[in-house]
Amino acid sequence: MAARHIRGIAVAASLAVLCGCAPTGVTTGASTKTATTFMLYTHCGVYETRVGDTFYVAAEPLDDGNGNPPPGWGNPYQSGTMTVDGPTAIFRDDVGHTVTFHERSAATSFLRTCS
Repeated sequence: MAARHIRGIAVAASLAVLCGCAPTGVTTGASTKTATTFMLYTHCGVYETRVGDTFYVAAEPLDDGNGNPPPGWGNPYQSGTMTVDGPTAIFRDDVGHTVTFHERSAATSFLRTCS
């Protein structure tokens, strides 16, 4: 009985790896309308993000004019949720912030590096 249970767990784990499923809900560019917990990097403002292997750029970049996150945002991260729907990702938090990001097709790195 225990061997069958272990085999069942192994099969489920294999299927999760094959389908790209992750316990955190982070996607790899696939369309999912499920909000998943997300830590948005905000240290130099809100300009771009990465979800799984996909890079996104903010529709409306946000900063304080001095290369920092706007007032009311966490630094270096803002906790919230990310919802990916095709080429669009939307970040929301409990404070009421909402940022829409658009996929950068074929991107392999961020546009800029924050120091």
